[in-house]
Amino acid sequence: MADSLSGHFLIASKHLRDPNFFRTVVLMIEHGENGAMGLVVNRPSPVSVSRALEGHFEIPDDGNMVYTGGPVDPSALLILHDSPELKGEDAAVVADLYVGSSADVFEQIMRDASAGMLELTYRVYAGYAGWAPEQLEGEIARGDWVTVPASKEFVFHEDPYSLWGLLLKKSAPLAGINVPPVENPEWN
Repeated sequence: MADSLSGHFLIASKHLRDPNFFRTVVLMIEHGENGAMGLVVNRPSPVSVSRALEGHFEIPDDGNMVYTGGPVDPSALLILHDSPELKGEDAAVVADLYVGSSADVFEQIMRDASAGMLELTYRVYAGYAGWAPEQLEGEIARGDWVTVPASKEFVFHEDPYSLWGLLLKKSAPLAGINVPPVENPEWN
């Protein structure tokens, strides 16, 4: 098995047409001999966090949207946050970025948010992306994905819709890809 891609972004290549991953950026949470798991970080859904949690928490609608984390188990909600106080036993996915791996952490973040006491950044994801053992390695070998180390700044980027293009451009020299400048924007 190659080195773990945990803490890296998978950036969908231009030729990847799978509708679940077309122009996506996936933050890899786990990657090992038993397979891989990640969250699509650049697909906000039309559902606000406050609406998704109605009946469970009374959270003011602050504009935070639930993100579509991937096609696996879309009814499961996961949370990424940057609070070391709420990390529990979990190691950081990348510097200062944690997965809320328990219902208690999720609940604490939501309660703090509803009380206006939140001094952290968080995003809620519905579902996740998953790969069987060696499946991701095959997709990377086929050229479906480009990988770069992840960062909290890009996970919480203010314009998630621009993230794919930004990271693809950033990753091009690392992946040995020659991305020529666009001389005429109509050629895109």
